[in-house]
Formats: sequence, structure tokens, C-alpha cells
Amino acid sequence: MEIIGTVKKILDLQVYKNNFQKRELLIKTEEQYPQILIIEFILEKTKLLNSLKQDDKIKIFINLKGNKWTTKTGETRFFNSIQGWKIETMKDKIEKTKQPNNELPF
Repeated sequence: MEIIGTVKKILDLQVYKNNFQKRELLIKTEEQYPQILIIEFILEKTKLLNSLKQDDKIKIFINLKGNKWTTKTGETRFFNSIQGWKIETMKDKIEKTKQPNNELPF
């Protein structure tokens, strides 16, 4: 799956037990009813956010994750998350299409 939108905020790196790392990104989607979504990047994928800036237009390739946990009182709860695994900046995509095609037609 993929999401196209504009970077609104890049959050700081979070480090947890066992050196687990997570970094989150807020993106505003480009659709009839734009949404502000939080996308998480984990482990080595956190580095994908290093070159981004606020207001960059990007395409993020994502996976939807569902998780279950049990509270201290024994109640079972469920939650979803959106995990990013690849980012393309839209300006890179535009520049690639503008490159001259040096191939001969025959």
C-alpha cells in the first residue's frame, strides 16, 4: 500500500528496551478529504526520515499492522499501526521523468 502527501512534522527518534528504535512522521494526505496520519518507522527504517523536511511532498510505502495486548486487569485490547518501509520524494520522481531519453527508436 502507499500514501501520497505532504510532510507536516518529523518526530524525534525514540529508543526503548533492547535498543528497539522508532521514529514517527505526520503526513497530510492528498485526497478529497485530507487526513493527518502518523506513520511509524522502526529499526533501520528510521534513517529514511533523515533527509526529509517539513512540506516535502512524498510517497510512503506502508504496511498496516494489528496488535493485541492484555491489560493488567485482564482485558484484551486491540490497536492498529501504520508502518512505513520505503519513501520516494515526489521531486525525485519528477526529475527522473524529465531526464532525456537517449535511446534510439530503432
